[in-house]
Amino acid sequence: MLSIPVARHWPRLSFLVALSTLCLASSRAGALEDAELAKLWTAGPLHVPYRGMMTPGRSGSELLPLIVFLHGDGQDGTDNESQLAGSGNGSFELVERARAGRIPMVYLAPQTTDGYWSPDRVMAVVADALTRWPIDPRRVTLTGISDGGTGVWDALKAHPTCFAAAVPMSGMTESAGLGPIRDVPQWIFHGTDDDDTNIETGYGGAMVGSRAVVRALRALGGEPRYTEYPGEKHVIWSHAYSEPALLPWILSQRLRGAPCDFASRIR
Repeated sequence: MLSIPVARHWPRLSFLVALSTLCLASSRAGALEDAELAKLWTAGPLHVPYRGMMTPGRSGSELLPLIVFLHGDGQDGTDNESQLAGSGNGSFELVERARAGRIPMVYLAPQTTDGYWSPDRVMAVVADALTRWPIDPRRVTLTGISDGGTGVWDALKAHPTCFAAAVPMSGMTESAGLGPIRDVPQWIFHGTDDDDTNIETGYGGAMVGSRAVVRALRALGGEPRYTEYPGEKHVIWSHAYSEPALLPWILSQRLRGAPCDFASRIR
């Protein structure tokens, strides 16, 4: 496995070590059940289905980090259930570690159709969640797999100052438009032998795979963190979401500037 860390945005070592230890000790301590996540729909014409929950451990009026998981093409629909298949394609691992360690956070799993995540759907879900949970709008992280990874990059490009961090997996995007997101903390994952989305060329069109995206971001002066899994194919997400350092890294990220008004960004 090739893992290249980012030089900036790291927390103090003591925080990282302590949180990593908590996560390792608590991993898989209590499996999350689908029924534990509230079944919700956004207000307004988009009416986006999504599931969500808050882990325990909140202190007083503390505002919490938010992780938004974007599913892949195989979970498209409107049933507000399919996006949780396979323990949210492995993303439940983040929730289980946080819950077992009493690390308070909010997790959302919205659903889309037609294999496409429009930035408006993502913004609508975050805006709706902000009315339901005590979320810190400066600590919103997007993660997604396959088409969801592509959706992560699309949302970043459309709203480059709104998200604290991004974790796309097995995704692709156009090289155009990367400049404004070069400084957004990103931890990108891909398997070297991806049999769906080529790590270099994507589908062979305008969109390129993760390795090419990372190379372009670095050429622009960005410092994305990047992990390749040698010999692994498209479905790497259970492996990636189980990385011990991933949850601490996500929780350490925070916007440097003012938070976005997510509701006002929906076109």
